[in-house]
Amino acid sequence: MFGRMPVGGPKPKGGGGKPVAAGPKGVRIEHRIGVQAPGETIWALVHDVAGWGGWNPVYPEARGEVHIGDVLELSLALPGMKPQPVRATVMDWVPNEQLHFRVSSLGGLVRETHYVEIEQLAEESSIVACGVIIGGLLGTSVARQVGSRFYKGLRQMNEALKDRAETRWAAVSPG
Repeated sequence: MFGRMPVGGPKPKGGGGKPVAAGPKGVRIEHRIGVQAPGETIWALVHDVAGWGGWNPVYPEARGEVHIGDVLELSLALPGMKPQPVRATVMDWVPNEQLHFRVSSLGGLVRETHYVEIEQLAEESSIVACGVIIGGLLGTSVARQVGSRFYKGLRQMNEALKDRAETRWAAVSPG
């Protein structure tokens, strides 16, 4: 999972072996939050891309399906910036665990890997990591310009996801 992996992928072990499942290179911006709900409750919200507009301040408009290679049509709304339409390609997903999608801009000079990763700690508690890895030829420069806005947006997104998941779980949980 990219959120738990060093930027650029894992280092080879021992005598010069090859890296395994190298992740994207670039500047990582991430926010993590504890959620008092099972991973599958959180995943149901993440997997429902069309429903993001009801809770997600970073992607207030979203269309598409979560299948590898599919395109998501999103509106990216970072704090203090005008919302921008973006097209993202689903790179990877694992039910109840993760969604990774990539956005390319400026003719491919900037590549952003966006992710939501869910780690279930106990039956009714999880940690959610929302983040972006900004890479490409101009990635470091872009990260310096918008990094703090991305962090604020990811924090807002995580807080909204936490609130929605905990509310949903409280409504259906036994006890």
